[in-house]
Amino acid sequence: MSQQQQIIRGAEPAAGPSPTEAAASILKRSKLRPTLAVVLGSGFQAVLSRCTIVLEVPYATIPGFPRLSVSGHDGKLLLCHLAKTPLVVLSGRAHYYEGHDMDAVTFATRVVAAMGVKVLVLTNAAGGINSSFKSGDFMAITDHINLMGMNPLRGWLAPDRFVDLSDTYDPDLTKLLKQAAEKAKTRFHKGVYLAVSGPSYETPAEIRAFGKLGADAVGMSTVPEAIVARQCGMRVAGLSCITNLAAGRSKQKLSHAEVLATGEAARPKSAKLLEYFAHLYAGGK
Repeated sequence: MSQQQQIIRGAEPAAGPSPTEAAASILKRSKLRPTLAVVLGSGFQAVLSRCTIVLEVPYATIPGFPRLSVSGHDGKLLLCHLAKTPLVVLSGRAHYYEGHDMDAVTFATRVVAAMGVKVLVLTNAAGGINSSFKSGDFMAITDHINLMGMNPLRGWLAPDRFVDLSDTYDPDLTKLLKQAAEKAKTRFHKGVYLAVSGPSYETPAEIRAFGKLGADAVGMSTVPEAIVARQCGMRVAGLSCITNLAAGRSKQKLSHAEVLATGEAARPKSAKLLEYFAHLYAGGK
């Protein structure tokens, strides 16, 4: 087993299918070899209407993929072209709060790494902590704070488990996101994403504390995938849709329905933003 294979799977044999086996099961179905992977969080699925789909595979048919239980997450993998860029799209993700362990949460990340993908774009719905943020805005993640209470590399025996996260979110990819947002004519920010385990929303006191820690937005995903992607040697970009103001920032009670509704309203802009990003990425390779 090569060092890269060990990093993708771990030095000890894991129970069940490995990411390498899952990747092989996907690649044998198509000649398309993606260079870019995109994880679609809530509010980002509309970009699929702009893709030329070559292959669509339900997660349930891919060895080792976890089952999803969250509204707004389809649970399918697609090989396609977007703005002439060959990519793999993960429509929906597994969340820690669903009861999955971190190996399951990050399994798809290791699969796309095993497919040979070098760049991963992680999208999500997030609550706005920064007082200048409004619902429907977008934020490129420049750094993160992990308060999920768990690290996805815990217990792994792969050679490089002590991963340097100084530049987790690639500055050049962040620049492309900014340019894409300008082309899409949408409100755009850069900031720090704080991850909690969920599934309950945060209290106003917690949001005040998170703001003092330097967080601009809060959510329940993305950070485990980013850590594993960096371990696997992938470049990472992070993009949040601010679907609600965090607790205490408005008089309105928080609900998943609000997240989905705001994400639905932001779909046209999120689709344009990702399409422009793919176009800029293709031109900048």
